[in-house]
Amino acid sequence: MKISTTREFPIASDTLGETLYSLRLNGMVYAQSEFTAPWGAKMPSMEGQMMFHIVTQGGAWLRFDDHDDVYIQPGDLVLLPKGEGHCIANEKTTHCEPFFDIPVTKLSERFEFIHYGGGGEATFLTCGILNFDHIAGKKLIEQLPTLIHIKSENGQLSTKLQTLIELIAEEATMLGTGGETVVAHLADIIVIQAIRYWIEHSPEANLGWVGALKDPKVGKALAIMHAHPETHWTVGQLASQAGMSRSGFSARFTEVIGTSVKQYLTEWRMNLARMKIMQSSISLMDLAEELGYTSEAAFSRAYKRVFGVPPLRQSRKRITVE
Repeated sequence: MKISTTREFPIASDTLGETLYSLRLNGMVYAQSEFTAPWGAKMPSMEGQMMFHIVTQGGAWLRFDDHDDVYIQPGDLVLLPKGEGHCIANEKTTHCEPFFDIPVTKLSERFEFIHYGGGGEATFLTCGILNFDHIAGKKLIEQLPTLIHIKSENGQLSTKLQTLIELIAEEATMLGTGGETVVAHLADIIVIQAIRYWIEHSPEANLGWVGALKDPKVGKALAIMHAHPETHWTVGQLASQAGMSRSGFSARFTEVIGTSVKQYLTEWRMNLARMKIMQSSISLMDLAEELGYTSEAAFSRAYKRVFGVPPLRQSRKRITVE
């Protein structure tokens, strides 16, 4: 599809907000836990998934192999965006049982209630394990730190967080129609709140891909490429959309993103393609047309340049695994 360089595409004013919306989180398990001292649970490393813990009563230590331990108290929210393995326990030295070996009460396919420990002082936790399946989400998670710790004020949950936790607990207990869907969306909001906190408070959020999304010029170009990957974009057209000269835009884009405009657009398209190949039975011809390629051969060549293998081989691998 050819376009005029002067045509304006409607895009969202909140590029980062659109990115957060596209995370498309999928909840694996949510647990309401009552631990009594002494207690400890060992969470395995879960690459490609996120974990969160919220303390509503008591306190807990998060212990890690590669960095400092963290203490969380009532009202604290901890998000582990990269699914780093860790122990969570009432004391630094308490033995931790593998989490999936601890007895649970299954309330439904995704909801669990845990009552575990030695009968001493109680700690109440709300925990979740989620994954994500969109390229925007994956690129965002790559830049996030291994741990985001939002501390409470005076041991109290924020009003928003308190409301979300209460709603999750209520839905998990009632098991009403659509309860799992409601809890999944509530957990999404909790995770997005944590990521928003990092974006608003961390200097690192002004760098890399997230920093580029926040850039008033480059961010506009990224948003329009993400929204219309099928368009036959040229550097000049994107520069016009960003309100910059071609040379100035090209230099600024490479400086902020670390790759050329053409390379970024190709990699974005191919990651979208890989996601669709793994999740659906779409034909390669339809996928090529959907992403703006004039032939299946041209699309396959671009795919192999990015991933090192043709798309058909990955599609067959998906079928074999399933």
